[in-house]
Amino acid sequence: MLPMATQTTNPTPVFIMSDKVIIGGGALLCVLSGVAHYAGWNSVVAFVISAAAVTSLASLVGRCVEQLGDRFGPGATGVLQSALGNLPELFICIFALKSGLVDVVRAALIGSILANLLLVLGLAFLVGGLKHGTQKLGSERAKTITMLMLLSVTALVIPSVAHWVHSPAGAHERSFSLIVSVILIGIFLLSLPGSLRKGANDQDGEPAGHEDPRWPIWLAVTLLAAAGVGAAFVSDWFVDALTPAMDAVNISQAFAGLVIVAIAGNAIENVIGVQLAARNNSEYAFSVVLNSPIQIGLVLAPVLVIVSQVFGLASLTLVFSPMLIVALMLSVILTAFIAADGESNWLEGATLIGLYGVIATAFWWG
Repeated sequence: MLPMATQTTNPTPVFIMSDKVIIGGGALLCVLSGVAHYAGWNSVVAFVISAAAVTSLASLVGRCVEQLGDRFGPGATGVLQSALGNLPELFICIFALKSGLVDVVRAALIGSILANLLLVLGLAFLVGGLKHGTQKLGSERAKTITMLMLLSVTALVIPSVAHWVHSPAGAHERSFSLIVSVILIGIFLLSLPGSLRKGANDQDGEPAGHEDPRWPIWLAVTLLAAAGVGAAFVSDWFVDALTPAMDAVNISQAFAGLVIVAIAGNAIENVIGVQLAARNNSEYAFSVVLNSPIQIGLVLAPVLVIVSQVFGLASLTLVFSPMLIVALMLSVILTAFIAADGESNWLEGATLIGLYGVIATAFWWG
């Protein structure tokens, strides 16, 4: 009787070239960022290096999460990537509040939502549309994500409206923001079961076109933890160099938060969303990109409000400038309208990118 064939697994990690670049580049940039900080390098140079390090670490987090999460379906993958992908921005905002840069944090929160809704989603639509033509977004999941995004943003802006119209609630800005923050976090927790549940059309295993080699789970978890620790240090150095760099190149706090901090802190969605669309995994791309602004509205902003008040940092409330709120609401409505038919094309992507450029320019002068 012939012996049965046994299947063996290779425990040796297999990295593609992009993995080596992300891991090696991230480690090098973190070291350089530390050297620039402690050696007192030119503030602009230190800021650029630390921003690149934040972006690189965010890309590493995204790669680790992709290895861990893409077998669970678009919803769970999007939630996991967005949650961990917002860690660098959370650290940056906490250190910015510690330094009293409240306007930077406010602009960064709105800027992160705008960057995902307009720039990243636009790039995904543009790249995916040019390469594959009209792409499907998954009509039912698209409706659910879009509706949750509309609700979260609407709740987020109510304190600002109360402040502008001088309602009685507007006189209790901090307390009102704290109450709204607790409610928003509660809404997020209630939305998790539906977001994590696989849809009827979700694939088991890898999304179509995903051919990269698997990492061992221990490796992905180890690198994810290392990236999280690195992001905490680099974010501190990033914020330390931010104010001198803004003064040196004459950039306003509003533009720095809305564009520079937002893009650096959302590198995962910038990279992963476009890559997925290029692979024709448009439903995954849509889920990853739009889960980030939802989590910013329902989790990141409320957590920062609570942290700022509990730990005695510069007080952050949910009262934003009228220009930020108008830009946010118009962008959310436009994105919801584009996604309503469950399809995307390159022209819609180009339109979203163009609108982002207009809004960013409007904040260049403050």
